Amino acid sequence: MDIGDILLAQGVVTREQLSHAQQSAAPGKRVDQALVDTGVVTEDRVLKALAEELGMRFVEVDEIQIDRELLSKFPAREIFKHTLFPVSRRNGSVVVATSDPFDLDALDEVSSLSGFRLEPVLARKGDIARLIREQLGVGGDTLTELVAQRAEEDVELLEGLGEAEGELAEQAQAASVVRLVNELLVEALAQNTSDVHLEPQENSLVIRFRVDGLLRVQPISQEINFFQAAIISRLKIMAKLNIAEKRLPQDGRIKLRVQGREVDVRVSIIPMMHGEGVVLRLLDKGRMVFDLKNVGLADEMGRAFHELINLPHGIILVTGPTGSGKTTTLYSALNEIKDPAIKMITVEDPVEYQTPGISQIQVHSKIGLTFAAGLRSILRHDPDVILIGEIRDGETANAAIQASLTGHLVFSTLHTNDAAGAFTRLVDMGVEPYLVASTVEGVMAQRLVRRLCKYCKEQYIPTEDDLPRDFPRPLPEKLWKAVGCRQCQMAGYKGREGIFELLRTDEGVRQLCIERASAVQVLSYGLRNGMSTLRTDGWRKAKLGITSVDDVTRITKPDFLT
Repeated sequence: MDIGDILLAQGVVTREQLSHAQQSAAPGKRVDQALVDTGVVTEDRVLKALAEELGMRFVEVDEIQIDRELLSKFPAREIFKHTLFPVSRRNGSVVVATSDPFDLDALDEVSSLSGFRLEPVLARKGDIARLIREQLGVGGDTLTELVAQRAEEDVELLEGLGEAEGELAEQAQAASVVRLVNELLVEALAQNTSDVHLEPQENSLVIRFRVDGLLRVQPISQEINFFQAAIISRLKIMAKLNIAEKRLPQDGRIKLRVQGREVDVRVSIIPMMHGEGVVLRLLDKGRMVFDLKNVGLADEMGRAFHELINLPHGIILVTGPTGSGKTTTLYSALNEIKDPAIKMITVEDPVEYQTPGISQIQVHSKIGLTFAAGLRSILRHDPDVILIGEIRDGETANAAIQASLTGHLVFSTLHTNDAAGAFTRLVDMGVEPYLVASTVEGVMAQRLVRRLCKYCKEQYIPTEDDLPRDFPRPLPEKLWKAVGCRQCQMAGYKGREGIFELLRTDEGVRQLCIERASAVQVLSYGLRNGMSTLRTDGWRKAKLGITSVDDVTRITKPDFLT
């Protein structure tokens, strides 16, 4: 009985589904794999049917008690290569988890190399791969190969060699180091990582991924410590940086295509006590969709913001800390109003996302092309809409003001904690209050909260003690909390959602600005006139089950004004 007949006999698929999968399957792909890939059946259903027919067990790898001593007796390279994981000893043989009971060559190879007789059990391929990474580390098979090379070539002597000789000796390992760095980047992208941190400690190298705004320590083999210098040199070469300079900070950029996806990597290297620390900011262009409808604005706020971005002139600011989604919001706004009849020009540092229909300028401070200088040149280029990546100083702020006064619609970002603080920040930069009042049409502050995992979020009935004092009363009948499951890697959250506050500049705000009122006074006025704060928008999304109360309190501070 072949695989198709087994699935048919077990009632997993119909004859029509099986026939269609057999005809459409790519060359070399089995029918069960084609059925899973096309979504006709789940991997669980197929594996359980095969387990029953073949007299095998189906196991959940999350429930496995790891035997580290047993794992150490198996070659890491073959474990990665065949996605097999030794589970336990049983009656003189070793139970191994596999997702493919028909790959007998893999079982024979691992059995021969390890010296154990193997008894296979079935588990999901993704679960096995994740368990292997957790136990052996990212790129564990490559590290095993590097360690073997190091032992053969007596790499210990490299520390005593001169710079040129040391560099040449490192090139002997180049192929494996390249593969190790590539595996690190692929794993980071698979986890939807925004930043990769390589942090040298006294006796180790720690790698952390920032996922959904929080850092996660990555399991990594301790052997990576021996190749810290080689890994950093490889990253420097990719970013076109000086590999001999180890005393000064360096910044660079890497453009990659990873598994068909275009990825932009910003590299920051800073010398620290125990070596050079590296942070890689990953911009996965393939995953970005600039659509104002998907940003997460509430209906009323969305309509108000839409009115602002369609004004003929003025300044519209988006504020928030680094990594709060300001660029995404601005690009979504530009896409909303983009039209062949409108000339749009941006000046950015760096240009993160290349967008058709928009002229984009890259800042080069070293040659004098700053935000302010670029903006002065832009005004001679007959634009209708201008995007300034960030207002950092008084010169740029005044240039933006002049652009607005000459009839242009100007978008930009500002680093303030809330919308009200943008007015005082511009005045502090040296802009005259009456100019700020007459040109700034609106300010939107934003943050990103984590989105609850839709597979495992759990309802509960809230009590007074569960919620902060500023949570809206009366309490809702139900809220949701994070739990954690296989789909979200036990985090309880998957993805992020924006929360916003929008302050439109009416006559009251303009008067307060001219009077040099404080941010607290501007905020108080906004609240009295119905402005929704970040905290309020967060509570709204918590009540809708989009995020949790815990994450809103983590990201925002209480509204102390009423």
